[in-house]
Amino acid sequence: MTDDLSADPAPEPAPRPHRPDELHALSAPRLLSVDDHMFTAPGLPGTFRLQLFTAPGARPVAVATQIAGEEGMSLMNGVERFAGAVWERHCPDQDLPPVWVERQMELHAPGETRFRRVVFAGADRYRPQGPRWSPITHEELQDLVGATVVTDRGAGYLPRPAEPEPRLVFAEFAVTRLARPRPFREPACMPAGVPWWRRWTRQVLPRRRAARTCCWYHGGDWRAVNAMALEVLERARAQCMEPDDMEELAIAHAAAAGASRWQTEALVSLFNIANALQPASQTGYINGQHRAQAMLEAGVRRTVVLHHVDET
Repeated sequence: MTDDLSADPAPEPAPRPHRPDELHALSAPRLLSVDDHMFTAPGLPGTFRLQLFTAPGARPVAVATQIAGEEGMSLMNGVERFAGAVWERHCPDQDLPPVWVERQMELHAPGETRFRRVVFAGADRYRPQGPRWSPITHEELQDLVGATVVTDRGAGYLPRPAEPEPRLVFAEFAVTRLARPRPFREPACMPAGVPWWRRWTRQVLPRRRAARTCCWYHGGDWRAVNAMALEVLERARAQCMEPDDMEELAIAHAAAAGASRWQTEALVSLFNIANALQPASQTGYINGQHRAQAMLEAGVRRTVVLHHVDET
């Protein structure tokens, strides 16, 4: 599974366009030195296709390709550790991590999936930090590496053998019981997690302020969205609806309620199997830490989470 809107798949950090001179300065003829269809990082679940392009005197360029919904960590949520692993394993003598480009493929619409370049704010040795995403076209990418970049997942991709899985269930959950969200990729508006005492204060005195423009997560009223989410959950239970069908119910409910575009996106994100708010335990998240942070700040009391129920 993935973390916040991983394969999320919207919503994502607002992209920043490339400067043509920046890409031009990084461009150089390179050769494909690594094409690993099942690259893995130590201790991190998840695989991706790694195409690594290198040349003497030029910074390596790593192109990571993954199918949305693959088992394990998504490219977006594991980008620092994935990039650090490639840096340490394949170009350990470099002072900077490889130029990182990723592609999360949507199987139902592979032609619509685009490449994104990730720029890190800084890096300790093999520890990139502060990722920021921006779109890059296939043509710009091939100009950057000076070689052909393959766009598919590769014939060497081996999905994990199917195993019996616990049953997925949507359930009502107290927001104050969610783990403290961390880390954040929106440092300007989410500098730290919400301490326990502030959580309880927000329950008594919820913050009722206008939507902000700092990021998608602060762009609307999570209290109204969660009120709708609980109504959707109740209707779904009354109809004995499976979790896979509840996203469509949420869309219909938002339309009937006259919800805004942001409210509809937020509501649907809570019932989308890939993007649902999914705590991993009392100490972390598989998905949803940014939304959890925004809900905690707004004083939301009850939300809807996705969890697994072991059938055995």
